[in-house]
Amino acid sequence: MKQLWAPWRLEYIKSADEDSGCIFCAAAEGDDAERLVVARGARTIAMLNKFPYSSGHFMVAPIRHLGEFGELDDDEVLELHRLASAGMGALAETYAPQGYNVGWNLGRIAGAGVVDHVHLHVVPRWAGDTNFMPVLADTKVLPEHLEETRRRLAEVWPTA
Repeated sequence: MKQLWAPWRLEYIKSADEDSGCIFCAAAEGDDAERLVVARGARTIAMLNKFPYSSGHFMVAPIRHLGEFGELDDDEVLELHRLASAGMGALAETYAPQGYNVGWNLGRIAGAGVVDHVHLHVVPRWAGDTNFMPVLADTKVLPEHLEETRRRLAEVWPTA
């Protein structure tokens, strides 16, 4: 049997159970590399998902702590979508995905892991990226460390 090692994941799994406040508010105030922030706007922030569906999976959130989609003002909505679009350009340049899933998980029943701060997910996709590992071993295989993904995307992400 072959072993698949991802020792850095244990830190993230353990931290998921800790009540350390809002990850988006912490990222807005914290160190970009430490918080996996790839880009900032005046009103929004883009950061990698610590539990990604695929390499390059990022989220865009307003800096303001908002729990309801309808509370976003027009400027936040526009900047949020522009930052998501810029990130898709950075992903295209860096990883050349063949498609994207872009969406909102609003409320716990809809799959939101963070329910009190709205955020948009951008998930790059490739043909064949759903392999046997999630089915047989409840494991996702990511070929690159999150810090390297953050560095690579931040280098090419256009500024607002």
